[in-house]
Amino acid sequence: MAELDWENWDATDVPDGTRLAGTHIELIRQVSANRTRAVLFDFDGTLSLIRSGWVDIMVPMMVEILVELNTGEDEADLENLVRRFVERFTGKQTIYQMIELAKQIEQRGGTPLDPVEYKHRYLDALWVRIKDCVRGLEEGRIDREEMLVPGSIALLDALKQRGLKIFLASGTDEKFVAAESDLLGVTPYLEGKVYGAIDDYKNFSKRMVIQRIVAENNIQRAELLGFGDGYVEIEDVKGVDGVAVGLATDEPACRQVDAWKRKRLILAGADAIMPNFLDHEALLDHLFTPSKNV
Repeated sequence: MAELDWENWDATDVPDGTRLAGTHIELIRQVSANRTRAVLFDFDGTLSLIRSGWVDIMVPMMVEILVELNTGEDEADLENLVRRFVERFTGKQTIYQMIELAKQIEQRGGTPLDPVEYKHRYLDALWVRIKDCVRGLEEGRIDREEMLVPGSIALLDALKQRGLKIFLASGTDEKFVAAESDLLGVTPYLEGKVYGAIDDYKNFSKRMVIQRIVAENNIQRAELLGFGDGYVEIEDVKGVDGVAVGLATDEPACRQVDAWKRKRLILAGADAIMPNFLDHEALLDHLFTPSKNV
């Protein structure tokens, strides 16, 4: 599949799939997961809902910084600009959005801070939003199921029962993903460490994680099944001929397909689209049917 121009992705049409009978699963193409030996999950928006609404923290912060440059640009235009580049880098490490912010500041004659400083400013603001949720989970006041995409634990159970190795890779900082994975009860299903972003961003990407998983576990091409709500992990799983399931989660309810996510995920190469994991049994039965053509 040719690399897509993600800056202008919304001008590209996507095909309609077919509905898997009796489910909310849209099949974009016929694939088989019979060769699967390992499964890769994204975290935020795919399993976890703790950080749901992060865009509403990041975008206003960036707009405020650009407005302070006093360029005379309309604030609504700046918000549109920021939303577009935040969307473009969604799924990659947070630092890439901050690098673009620094470029936008420089283009307007400003002197940007190190992108890492903007990243930590954003994380501080996000913490204000999510701290009650995190503490509620820690203290048992909030049921972990409320902060998981519906059906997550049941799917993880089903994959483990099939003898598959499960890995987690996220663009969110590793220390946060590891802690939140523990809070949500996800960690016991995983093989080894949680893979998350680090400040030395050039030495982490989901593609690097996949390469490491493949090498360390002797995984061959077409032996990886991936689940994610961002285009990055979908592209990277398809890059090793794996089966990619797109989670078009309409956060935080996750009961219907988010049209914006659906389109991006299909353009990235998703083989199937679903709004949550409630139909996971039907999905696995479909993907692991022995008679299905590969």
